[in-house]
Amino acid sequence: MVELTETGIEGLDSILNGGLVSESTVLISGNPGTGKTILGIEYLYRGVTEFDETGVYLTFEEDASDIREAAESIGFDDWGDLVESGDITVYGKELLLREEDFSSTLDELLAELGRTDHDRLVVDSLTMLSLFFDTEREQRTYLLKFSDILKRNGLTSLFISEQGSRFPDAEVGLENFLTDGNVYLIQTPTDSGVNRYVWVAKMRKRPIETDIFPMEIGSGGIDVHDRASGFSLMGDEDVL
Repeated sequence: MVELTETGIEGLDSILNGGLVSESTVLISGNPGTGKTILGIEYLYRGVTEFDETGVYLTFEEDASDIREAAESIGFDDWGDLVESGDITVYGKELLLREEDFSSTLDELLAELGRTDHDRLVVDSLTMLSLFFDTEREQRTYLLKFSDILKRNGLTSLFISEQGSRFPDAEVGLENFLTDGNVYLIQTPTDSGVNRYVWVAKMRKRPIETDIFPMEIGSGGIDVHDRASGFSLMGDEDVL
């Protein structure tokens, strides 16, 4: 029996057939504005408030105050209290980028994660993290090391990545092969705004719903319409 970690996000656990595989690393990809950071925030928030699981948020692009404002913007007004109590730990760019030698910062961070007892982790973003490596080989080495240490310490982790193209299958990066699952967030313009969708493309060890499902972001977080009529990405680009 595979142990699962429920995300707590409305509708997402349904299409994941119960949740994420515990102690796995899952890539969350999408264009800017698709809701990747919100998904990461809600994943940690639901972990604490619904499952008594503590979490860590690593952001290389924003300060801890930015993450708090994003959480409060969707109704998680007690985010600051959870950070203050230690249930959620946020490492902002002011901490992660304080060293000139980034490898030293990463080693220090990995050592800290090994000393503490957390259940969930979000890395925002893997795209920014990759800029600190000179070669693909060096990037691969550190990502594998990073993933292995996270798993050994019992963390179920989300790696956020910027998707450069509109359609998820248009580009496949190194990180897609080094993670246990791939989830894409998609948004398409309409006359009245944008439509958002979620597509779980891969999840090792689990049967999943691989169609694309509508999702909304509002007060209270993300709502995936798992009972809507999903459609396949293959051959349906005209729908998007």
